[in-house]
Amino acid sequence: MEIAGKVRTAREMGLVACARCTRVWPRGTARCTRCGHKLQSRDRLALQKVWAWWVVGLMCYIPANMYPMLRTRMLATTSEDTIIAGAVELAHHGSYGIALVILVASVLIPVGKFLIIAGLAFSVRHGSALSPERRHQLYELVEYIGRWSMIDVFVVAILSSLVQLGTLAAIQPGIASLFFALSVIFTMLSAQSFDSRLIFDADPPVEPPLPGLSALPPVAHEADTSPESPGPRRPRDLTERPTP
Repeated sequence: MEIAGKVRTAREMGLVACARCTRVWPRGTARCTRCGHKLQSRDRLALQKVWAWWVVGLMCYIPANMYPMLRTRMLATTSEDTIIAGAVELAHHGSYGIALVILVASVLIPVGKFLIIAGLAFSVRHGSALSPERRHQLYELVEYIGRWSMIDVFVVAILSSLVQLGTLAAIQPGIASLFFALSVIFTMLSAQSFDSRLIFDADPPVEPPLPGLSALPPVAHEADTSPESPGPRRPRDLTERPTP
């Protein structure tokens, strides 16, 4: 079903919805009388929260790649591997699939999340060449892949609990696992603090054309073929009175 004319949003109609119980109230109401939640159309500090969590997450992600993720002890030897070094070691032993999964989950996805969140927050203030629909799809992509960001932490926890053979072999999590988990948590908080409605607020509404006008043919002016006026005749003014 097509709706003719401009679609008005709740904000344009002076309404605000409760974020907890979804009850709609007139704009300016302080609290929802149903659940007592504070009502606000937009959070004025949304972008500040996004950048704050983003910076803290980036600060935790840097040592997560510098310090060892796993500490492996076998008899008298002890080895410590970072995320990238562990993936390279697995590739040398022929485990290319596992190495690829580790690189994607530990490097490609976190770096992609940092870039997308920063790009979305930057586009709200300074605009973007991408359409609001494309930017909203990027935001949904960040929300979707956020659940897979803890793969490395889960793998380290499982290996640490299973491989405990006393003096023969033992695997312990490194300090990088803590920084990586904190980086994932702060990145998820940054994505949740971003209000996707700000993407469409920065874009001015487009007035749809009236139905049927685009199908009308262009108006053709009649040409005066009389010898007194060889050029094209001026369009007739409907407000002029006819000469008797």
